[in-house]
Amino acid sequence: MTVPFSSYAAEIYLRGLGGEVPGYPTDPAQLETAARAVLTDGPFGYVAGGAGSGATMRANRAAFDRAALVPRMLRDTTERDWSTTLLGTAMPAPLLAAPIGVLSILHPDGELAVARAAAALGVPMVLSTAASHTLEEVAEASGEGPRWFQLYWPTEDAVTVSLLQRARAAGYTTLVVTLDTWTLGWRPADLDGSYLPFLRGVGTAIPFSDPAFRAGLASAPEDDLMAAVGRWVPMFTGTALRWDRLDLIREHWDGPIVLKGVQHVDDALRAVDAGMDGVVVSNHGGRQVDRAIGALEALPGIVGALDGRAAVLFDSGIRTGADAAVALALGADAVLLGRPYAYGLALGGEDGVRHVLRSVLAELDLTLALSGFADLASLRATPDAVRSTPR
Repeated sequence: MTVPFSSYAAEIYLRGLGGEVPGYPTDPAQLETAARAVLTDGPFGYVAGGAGSGATMRANRAAFDRAALVPRMLRDTTERDWSTTLLGTAMPAPLLAAPIGVLSILHPDGELAVARAAAALGVPMVLSTAASHTLEEVAEASGEGPRWFQLYWPTEDAVTVSLLQRARAAGYTTLVVTLDTWTLGWRPADLDGSYLPFLRGVGTAIPFSDPAFRAGLASAPEDDLMAAVGRWVPMFTGTALRWDRLDLIREHWDGPIVLKGVQHVDDALRAVDAGMDGVVVSNHGGRQVDRAIGALEALPGIVGALDGRAAVLFDSGIRTGADAAVALALGADAVLLGRPYAYGLALGGEDGVRHVLRSVLAELDLTLALSGFADLASLRATPDAVRSTPR
């Protein structure tokens, strides 16, 4: 019998017998508050902020508030197994660490700490192109842990191909192409503080270390940072992506490809027609388009339309294991956790990330077990596990 994820709760209670309490909050609201206390305005606003008035961020949470699990009783869920294999990646539960850029603004170890914590739990990490450490450094930190690579698509094909080649050589197995951030949305928290880390060369480790990118510079980024930033800005922002360009990605990536940022059924269907292996239903955590729909609202329609022809992942608004349970019950093959682990990173580096991941996994395990489910197969065989409730 494998040890259930919920054992983390038992660990916490047992430590309490010796007068020890958790070093970090388990409540997501308190986790954010604690992170706010240790971060300056710029880094905190960059992670916590959203587009415009924040309406999309609120819509993400409101969509979860309208979704309610319907627990079933007298089912034997004493032993559970949440393991799954998604696009060739085996994972202990349908949870991944979402791609978040510039993590060194939260903790010096940044993505390295996340990679170590995720690998220790077998949780796949999706590395952002906007990382503070290189592809190779993060791969080394993750060791044998599963890892995916998220691409912010450069306008220069030679750089795109070079990044893909490096990612494959470093053992990243699945490519996640973000569609909704070809230019930055209107983000008041960042604008009011004139805070954009990339202009200071933070979050640019992957392109700045890339031979194709460096070939277009008269001097290395270490010698002329502003020239490198000047090359980076138009290459990664300001040019809209197009469906007909996906052929380039497919030609130069021989593993699974997932399109992130899909919110409309027609776009999900077109992704499948274009030969993609999956989509991530996401509005970038409300950071790009103000007054967009809550991502969870889009999930059931896309799951139904694709009908198993491609993987459907979900992010945007996930804060707890119960949130993850709802998204899985609505048909997501897996969920991506973002801001909560970033706050854990700010509070305690690798240890803080591990705490958050274990907390979410434990609550996911307990929530589904207490709702009458012992594995994903039983959950997926119960179409009425979630009910929509007016709030």
